[in-house]
Amino acid sequence: MNKTPTPHIGAQFGEIAETVIMAGDPLRAKFMAENFLENPVQFNNVRGMLGFTGTHHGKRVSVMGHGMGMASIGIYTYELFNFYDVKTIIRVGSAGSIKEDLHVGDLVIALGACTNSSYAMQYEMAGTFAPIANFDLARGAADTCDRLGYRYQVGNVLSSDTFYTENPHNDKWMNMGVLAIEMEAAALYMNAARAGKRALTILTVSDHILTGEVTTAEERQTTFTHMMDVAFSLL
Repeated sequence: MNKTPTPHIGAQFGEIAETVIMAGDPLRAKFMAENFLENPVQFNNVRGMLGFTGTHHGKRVSVMGHGMGMASIGIYTYELFNFYDVKTIIRVGSAGSIKEDLHVGDLVIALGACTNSSYAMQYEMAGTFAPIANFDLARGAADTCDRLGYRYQVGNVLSSDTFYTENPHNDKWMNMGVLAIEMEAAALYMNAARAGKRALTILTVSDHILTGEVTTAEERQTTFTHMMDVAFSLL
């Protein structure tokens, strides 16, 4: 602990709150700082991965980008959990739906995260580890969605190591009840489990792999605010 700044985060120990809300796009983190935080102070710009600490309704919280894919989120969340003593990380991100009744704009609370990644091999376990969210966070997120009237589903997602996939086999995942595909939750949940910390992923459906529904990059950056409302309600 206290080996800060780290190679990828320029903050001193104590400059990052115990709860961090993260997004793959650092500009989404900047958007959250400007629209959800009171008196935000930037703590990171290493490699352009923006991070800010402020308060939300008087509660101290940080927001930060984590980049794309499990390798990237794996680095940032490992450093946050293990060097900055962060207790809780909530990821807000986008996902592609593979469920007919899960539409663009709907939220997904990722209770579990299947993966085609070899990320878990580092732990040298004799079986298959099942990465899951913190239940209290997931329950709180569902309660907030109910209270605010947001459309959502709770369940399993697929954290894929590839965006452009030669043979996606989406039907196989659909047959197992997987709701949507994203690229980071499994690594986040594994890092949290290993560090004894809490994590949750809340996703907005940005495109529908079955129907072809899509959103623009700008819409993904600035208009997916329902999942942010839910994340900040968990402070």
